Amino acid sequence: MKPYRVPVLDSTLAMLAEGYAWLPDRRRRAAGGMVRARVLGQHAVGLRGPEAVRFFYDERHVRRRTAIPEPVLSTLFGHDAVHTLDGEARRVRKAMLLSLLADPDGIAALVDHVTAAWDEAVAAWPERPRIVLFDEASRALTRGVCAWVGLPLNEADVAPLARDLVSMVDGFATVGPRHWRARRARHRREVWLARLVKQVRSGAVTAAEGSAVDVVARHRDAEGRSLDPHTAAVELLNIIRPTVAVCWFVSFSAHALHLWPEQRERLREGGAEYAEAFVHEVRRFYPFAPFVGGRAVDDLSWNGEPIPAGALVLLDLYGQNHDPDLWDDPYVFDPQRFLGRPPGRDELVPQGGGDPRANHRCPGEAVTVALLQALVSRLARLDYGVPEQDLTISLRRVPARPRSGVVVSDVRPPSSGPGVPPPRRHRVREADTGKRDSA
Repeated sequence: MKPYRVPVLDSTLAMLAEGYAWLPDRRRRAAGGMVRARVLGQHAVGLRGPEAVRFFYDERHVRRRTAIPEPVLSTLFGHDAVHTLDGEARRVRKAMLLSLLADPDGIAALVDHVTAAWDEAVAAWPERPRIVLFDEASRALTRGVCAWVGLPLNEADVAPLARDLVSMVDGFATVGPRHWRARRARHRREVWLARLVKQVRSGAVTAAEGSAVDVVARHRDAEGRSLDPHTAAVELLNIIRPTVAVCWFVSFSAHALHLWPEQRERLREGGAEYAEAFVHEVRRFYPFAPFVGGRAVDDLSWNGEPIPAGALVLLDLYGQNHDPDLWDDPYVFDPQRFLGRPPGRDELVPQGGGDPRANHRCPGEAVTVALLQALVSRLARLDYGVPEQDLTISLRRVPARPRSGVVVSDVRPPSSGPGVPPPRRHRVREADTGKRDSA
């Protein structure tokens, strides 16, 4: 194997400052296909590509249990979540989540709940001077997923819950105020849901049979034990939170429809096939997760490069989704690349890779695709204006999002026929021109 040298300087601050560009930039400067760095005081290696995805998600090589930093557990995933498990314990917990998130009938029911909430919200938009699509999508997704999960929710509770769920995602990768908001939001919602689980188990609250609340409350782990109320609350949040996080992709979709208005007509006329291709391209082109990490379980070798036991192994998701070896013109937004060619499992990895049934791949990825197909088709049929605003999407902010949230105005009832509204002026920044430092 090749000799190697671990960098002396720690890259943690650079990683936080550079965001999505951190790993891709280092890969461009590296002599080979592997990046070596020091992160959080530890030897780290960065990989990308379909072969790297298969290597990373092989539990003989990489384990996730001890690699997720405490700040991420206390905001995004929750302590004792399925993301912290390996082996049989993870497989049993994951099977429970997949029974809810990978069932076609269940996904269709969730889409029905969310689209009903979206349509109800849209009906009131013509009476309002301006709409922030990121916020409206988060609330519609919250209403829909809570109805599907079986959570009792008053209308007055929707906006505060949506804010907390967004905060959990928005604050996991920063050390500032966003992070502390995320911690408080997670604690608040874990306490709320743990109380609900206790009430369901005691019979004080009835959960519909087969609902997510019912399934999680009754679940038994690999050793036949019920989940403690806190862990059950964590896993309920890990069903609800990722669903509401689809609001990031909704705002990215609106951003794309504004920059490339010809896509609106294609979506109106192209049917389900083009909507699916558009969704895949949004997920590929726009920044979501920068990378995922695990820990080498033994002394390993990848393409002749040694990886010592215990090293952090980082899979570069954003870099892979923009790798010119995988995608022609990777910084060009082109849904047609997916027409007649569904993405390979280990090629398109915005939410991670691998097999969701056997590995740590996000079990809600099919939910994300189904929800986006339904919502972008509705968004394309909606007539509205886009006032001047800051639509910058900085790759230094993780998770990235359009700075304005995508504001629309002069909303008209949904159109049933073709037609493309004229593009409106907005402040053009790096994000809007496709430069490397933005998306």
